[in-house]
Amino acid sequence: MVDRLAHSEANKRRIQHVQSCFGSSGQPLWLENKSRVLVGEGVLTKLCRKKPKPRQFFLFNDILVYGNIVINKKKYNKQHIIPLEEIKLLTLEDDGNLKNGWQIISTKKSFAVYAATATEKAEWMAHINKCIQDLLAKTGKKAGGVHAAVWVPDSEASTCMSCMKTKFTAINRRHHCRKCGAVVCGACSTKKFLLPAQSSKPLRVCNSCYNTLSNTKPRAPGEKPEGMISSGIFF
Repeated sequence: MVDRLAHSEANKRRIQHVQSCFGSSGQPLWLENKSRVLVGEGVLTKLCRKKPKPRQFFLFNDILVYGNIVINKKKYNKQHIIPLEEIKLLTLEDDGNLKNGWQIISTKKSFAVYAATATEKAEWMAHINKCIQDLLAKTGKKAGGVHAAVWVPDSEASTCMSCMKTKFTAINRRHHCRKCGAVVCGACSTKKFLLPAQSSKPLRVCNSCYNTLSNTKPRAPGEKPEGMISSGIFF
């Protein structure tokens, strides 16, 4: 069915409509002479750093797009685009009010989402996995090997997850390790490390991950390790 929709006027209109809903702040989604197809769309609850929030998701046969809902079905902002070859899915067990969830693991950003029903969850996961399989088979692309960690929500850590001593307050702020996703205090995340898959700039990591990444060994005074810096609807 996806192949039949490719290059069709109906598919083109749907993609152009999604593109227009993001306005000038979003990246172009309709590509001339390309076989991009809009496979499905819908609202999922994304587990954000502060609290769960609704986000609009669009599944294409080569990318997954999501953004904040400004006006439902009419306007979205803060567009995010994830190539499907970088994605893998991990199902989540129901936990209290958080039900019908799974993790979207990707190279630059990983997070948990939740559907309204178990059926929706099954459909989303099945369609995403099918699109990934088809993309890899048709293009010869390789699945991403390095994935970003899912951040632990702020609400799940009242105390530093590294030293287990520092309590978070308005003064003692929470920080997230970009390697393991743990919530740590400033003293336990004093350094940065270059994680090329996530950013061209060094990112904050916890001291434990820094030591692991740098493979610490005795060095001459003042010598730094190379490359390191301290401081739904489906059609």
